[in-house]
Amino acid sequence: MATEWKIDYETLQDAPRLLMEARLKPIQGHRFQPTGFADLGPARYTLPDGTEMLLVESVQSVANRMELACWETAVQDLISDLQGLPYLKIIAANNGQLSNSLLEAHRINSEYARNFHDRFANEIRYEKDGRVDWQRFHSSLFKYDPNSLIHGCFLEEIGGRLRVTRALSGFVEARDVLVAESGGVKNNIVQPDLKGGEGNVPFHRTEFVAKEIKAYFNLDLALLRGHGLSADATNLLIALSLFKVRRFLSTGLRLRTACDLEVDGDLTVTRPKEFVIADEKALLNECKRLITTCKPLFAAPSVTNVEWKPENKKSRAKKDQGEDESVDENTADDEGENE
Repeated sequence: MATEWKIDYETLQDAPRLLMEARLKPIQGHRFQPTGFADLGPARYTLPDGTEMLLVESVQSVANRMELACWETAVQDLISDLQGLPYLKIIAANNGQLSNSLLEAHRINSEYARNFHDRFANEIRYEKDGRVDWQRFHSSLFKYDPNSLIHGCFLEEIGGRLRVTRALSGFVEARDVLVAESGGVKNNIVQPDLKGGEGNVPFHRTEFVAKEIKAYFNLDLALLRGHGLSADATNLLIALSLFKVRRFLSTGLRLRTACDLEVDGDLTVTRPKEFVIADEKALLNECKRLITTCKPLFAAPSVTNVEWKPENKKSRAKKDQGEDESVDENTADDEGENE
């Protein structure tokens, strides 16, 4: 009888980071469309040795895609094997489910979760002019939304200093890139001579080819250990992070209409090199086991319903003027905001 696979947590015990990478390739042909930025376009850059590089997918975008790894859009809930993992469900008054902390860019700091913020502040015993009990803060995040400890959060709605740095990050870049120019025509079959873009309109498209495309992932183990959680809780965050990476590589690589990629080989570990990452199914089983083990640490029930009621714009503006909160210039980096 085969033995059940387990994560070698001992190998990770003294490692500050777990670094992973995977070679990618277009699923058909050679061309691909990279991410674009306003007033910049494709993010191209040159290494000191002259190598032409291209950012295919940004840290923020990969974070958003890994967050979706646990979500079943068709049923608007966690995938069945991860049921029991805590999160906030935001319900609009008289309108059913509105959103949740897994999909909101600001997670539990979402403006739609305002009715939860006072409760959370009381639970962590937050005082504006007092010291923060960081261990209690991290434990409460784990209680209501463990994903906040993986993807980071900044609770400026409660206090301008309640922040958790992102533990799991990833990006995709291409090496030795060349431009592949093409184009087409938007046809108007009824009145092709209409002006102002309503008739036949030619357009150009800029894509790229590359000698190598790679996805890189970084799990900050030292940060997770520093939260002061129990061993089982920390191990759940590790297992869930690895599952998200595997799930992203297996199901989330259609980044855009003209950027459909697949893994060329397998996910490999570059640090610590002796660590081996199991397949997606084994990681999911480990997550299920640890969700059951950590149940006493979770909110009961695990899904916390939060009602949202639209505020009068004038009263909201007046309230905001009276708030005195410091905002970190790097906030967006730890909120997993959509691009």
